Amino acid sequence: MPVSHSILVRKATFADFSAITEIYGHNCLYGTGTFALEPATPQEMMSRWHEIRQMDLPYLVAVEADHVLGFAYASPFRARPGYRYGIEDSIYIHPDHHGKGIGKALLSELVTTTTTLGYYTMIAVIGDGENAASIAVHKSMGFVETGRLPNAGYKLDRWLDVVFMCRELRPLDNPPVGAGWSQ
Repeated sequence: MPVSHSILVRKATFADFSAITEIYGHNCLYGTGTFALEPATPQEMMSRWHEIRQMDLPYLVAVEADHVLGFAYASPFRARPGYRYGIEDSIYIHPDHHGKGIGKALLSELVTTTTTLGYYTMIAVIGDGENAASIAVHKSMGFVETGRLPNAGYKLDRWLDVVFMCRELRPLDNPPVGAGWSQ
């Protein structure tokens, strides 16, 4: 289903963090998009936002009439410098707004922004191998499944696979052109 014309994807602001914290907290308690079991505090969520912003990476929200429906951000895939040209996406949607194209709209903007910033590869680490919606959204955006870790996590009384998906953002240069993220 296409995203509504009244939904806007934009950079997250301080004013969005009550809703962002609520959306993430719901996923911690009832979802498998994160393996966290306890909700983060608003201060922890804002600290993560500041870290992402300090690296000039996108942290986005999807809003309709000033209501945050979902959020997404790009972060380093791994901390070691050899990974600096690869980026990981994270997307969380309010439970009342699944299936409306919001995840795809957020992912599309993450792909566009990180490509412009000079990254080469985007990696999705999907915390539930049965999350057909997330896998389908990533496939629709050109991601391919590159690996699966069976029974890598346990949450909500069941074992969970972790699915790795990957998308090349631009042709590879050797050596890479651009700074990537820096520590």
